[in-house]
Amino acid sequence: MALLAASSAFALAAVPAAAQMNQPGSAPARGPDAPKSATQPPADPQGDAAIIPDAEFNSALPPLSNDINAPLEPMPLDTTPVTSSASKPAAKATPTVAPVAQSAAQTPIVPGALPAPAPIDPQLAQPIEPLSTFNTEPLQTVADVKGRDAPEVAYDTVVRGLDPLNLTDEFNSLSALKEGRGKAANATQVSARAREDEGLAVRLMKSLGYYDSTAVSTIEQPAAGSGDKLRAIVSATPGKIYTLGSIEVQAGPTVPPGLVRRELPLKVGDPVEAARIQGAEANVSLKPPQQGYPFVKVGQRDILLDDATWKGAYTLPVDTGPRSSFGVLRTEGDPVFSVDHLNVFPRFDQGQLYDIRLTDDLRQALVATGLFSNVSVEPVRTGQPGPDGTEQVDLLVRQTKGPFRSLSGSAGYGTGEGVKVEAAFTHRNLFPPEGALIVTGVGGTQQQGASVTFRRSNAGKRDRTVNLLGSVLRQDYDAFNAVTATISGRISYDSTPIWQKPLTYSYGFELVGTNEQSYDFDAGGRRRRNYGIVALPGQVLFDKSDSLLNPTKGYRLKLNFSPEGSVSDGVRPYARTMVEATGYYPVNGSLVIAGRARAGAIFGIDRDDLAPSRRYYGGGGGSVRGYGYQRLGPLDPEGNPVGGRSINEFAIEARYRFGDFGIVPFFDAGNAYEGTFPTAKNLRYGAGIGGRFYTNFGPMRVDVATPLNPREGDGKIALYISIGQAF
Repeated sequence: MALLAASSAFALAAVPAAAQMNQPGSAPARGPDAPKSATQPPADPQGDAAIIPDAEFNSALPPLSNDINAPLEPMPLDTTPVTSSASKPAAKATPTVAPVAQSAAQTPIVPGALPAPAPIDPQLAQPIEPLSTFNTEPLQTVADVKGRDAPEVAYDTVVRGLDPLNLTDEFNSLSALKEGRGKAANATQVSARAREDEGLAVRLMKSLGYYDSTAVSTIEQPAAGSGDKLRAIVSATPGKIYTLGSIEVQAGPTVPPGLVRRELPLKVGDPVEAARIQGAEANVSLKPPQQGYPFVKVGQRDILLDDATWKGAYTLPVDTGPRSSFGVLRTEGDPVFSVDHLNVFPRFDQGQLYDIRLTDDLRQALVATGLFSNVSVEPVRTGQPGPDGTEQVDLLVRQTKGPFRSLSGSAGYGTGEGVKVEAAFTHRNLFPPEGALIVTGVGGTQQQGASVTFRRSNAGKRDRTVNLLGSVLRQDYDAFNAVTATISGRISYDSTPIWQKPLTYSYGFELVGTNEQSYDFDAGGRRRRNYGIVALPGQVLFDKSDSLLNPTKGYRLKLNFSPEGSVSDGVRPYARTMVEATGYYPVNGSLVIAGRARAGAIFGIDRDDLAPSRRYYGGGGGSVRGYGYQRLGPLDPEGNPVGGRSINEFAIEARYRFGDFGIVPFFDAGNAYEGTFPTAKNLRYGAGIGGRFYTNFGPMRVDVATPLNPREGDGKIALYISIGQAF
């Protein structure tokens, strides 16, 4: 049926065209309104009847298999002529026309003319390979080859045009070519790196105000057989520099007038340099908050460049917010401190003009307590009027508790002092607020003891500390053997690792009961005596150094004074004094020259009436190195030190640091004397070298020294291991 329909359509399309070519203008009219022609055949009453009856069509269909996966079967060709009555009128309706060339599509189908089907490829009949055995590794290309067998292209990088702008070092630190270390997989990779460096060079030049700058890269191939490397050349052309032609700050009125513009360190004629402009804007964010404007906000700058004049019109919007004064403290979060205790820390009064430096100082003081895992302080607007037309702002303290308990320990060794190990348990807030309990144990070859300390930090006043201590200590040295019990109290104004103060002080009391054995010159041998001591020690420290544990510049001056009374075969009042000065001079970033001088004197008592543990001794890791602990000073007939009433010491060090390590050659001198005042006679000298390992809590120290003018009984080598510098 489809074949007949196609043939009829072809005939209907071809016949009128041929007739029109033979008889121009004689095409009959078509349509329902066309005039009836006498020669037109009458209408076929069966024109709408089926060409082939359905029963005949269905009987001609081949049988179908029920297997949907079976291959298609060839359909049999029916060679029986179609004799349907419906086809006869169509044959009569076909007019006689000129012969038309018959296409291949119209060629009658001849039975048996189709070729036999091609044989199935045996590979297509094989089962599909399981996915688990499929090799997913991609094909390797030259660019993928790595390791020692990978082909490499060696190249040199040449940068031109950046030296006059002092940009070469910065370019080299960011360059893709430099990062490749002169090696690439192929020349294409070198070219890609060079193109990336073109953009880098342009960005760097624009950062200095050269907005018309250009950069171009070229790759120079080496001459054949020359053995030279490939050359990647980046040539930069900065062009004309752009400068600020006008500066406009869009801000509200301030007190004093023009505050924002004054704190913007830019002027007309300055280069449109990124770092300069960003630094100036950072200054605007920093300075007004120090002068009463805590909520200042710097907006987005606008710079309009004119390529005809090479100038830029700079505009900066700034929202200053209200001029403010300090209000009160608020708090939220974990209740480590109440508002009452928080009010101990501020160094400003309510109504004082706001200064962000005082806000930062408050936050640092809270951090220094060690009781917070996180703490912040930020201003909060209240809308309430303050003095001088300001708005009152409160400070919101957000608290997050940290661990209150800690364990710590230290260990050291010194010639003559032996091994010393100390451990401590601390509960920093057992008696809130900031009431700490510290239990300490000391063990060593020549001393053993324990102590319990109650410490109240920020006691009624910021940085004021109250200590109450009870301790028992046994000491066994060449100079004396002592068992001592002490009860003491001290009030101090101290520096902290976060906030080092130029002036600190302390004062307090000591009640000491001690049983000591030392050499008695009157008895001609060693004698044990009991002493009761009452002391009122005080100290003042003026500190202009830059660090507590590892100073590199500045100086310190310390004065100790302690009026005391000793009870042993009578009551004897006396006074102990000590003055010490240290200085630190940085020669360069790696070398610091440090020096120390110290002198002490005891007034009002004979040496033999003074408890041996209260006398002055020289020698050891914190004194004259090269000599054993307490070895300097007068000796008894047995060659053991007996101490004196005065002392002097001098030391100089060259502290050379490289990274986290350091080397320290040093020279020390000093001695202890029987008289009240020290002299320059009989000085003992020691020299040596030390090593330092620098940590975040201070340097670890190992010093090896030798005495330069030893006495009989002094060792040849002395070793000292501890934490912190010698002074």
